[in-house]
Amino acid sequence: MAPIAVGDVIPEGILAYLDDDNKPQALSIHSFSKSKKVIIVGVPGAFTPTCSLNHVPGFIERAEELKGKGVDEVIVISVNDPFVMKSWANTYTENKHVKFLADGSAVYTHALGLELDLKDKGLGTRSKRFALLVNDLKVKVANVENGGEFTISSAEEIIKAL
Repeated sequence: MAPIAVGDVIPEGILAYLDDDNKPQALSIHSFSKSKKVIIVGVPGAFTPTCSLNHVPGFIERAEELKGKGVDEVIVISVNDPFVMKSWANTYTENKHVKFLADGSAVYTHALGLELDLKDKGLGTRSKRFALLVNDLKVKVANVENGGEFTISSAEEIIKAL
């Protein structure tokens, strides 16, 4: 499948999260994103160094600025289960705006065409690192990294595009 690109409508998909009572919940990405400006941040894995120390913190630190520029929601998705994603989210005690969603079996990542095969490293199927700016389900910016790079998918790059 070709990777998602500018001008495409994001595919429908179901992502998971744990509610305040630690009960698994399903979230329709279309229902969540319809009539909104959303940033979808994809990372190879929760608790991994670049994701945890550089990529995600930028979106948390700049969330107010993003909201001030018209962004309604910022979500982080990873090929991890909702329990891992909630544990990872809880490490960012200053986070008030970024939502952490699970794509445990990489179904949505495949639908986006952004899977990354890391089986040779013992990590299985993961997600490429990316940041999508989506307005009413349509991709306006698609910053997708090559390999393990972290150059174009940062909060700063999305802010420049706004």
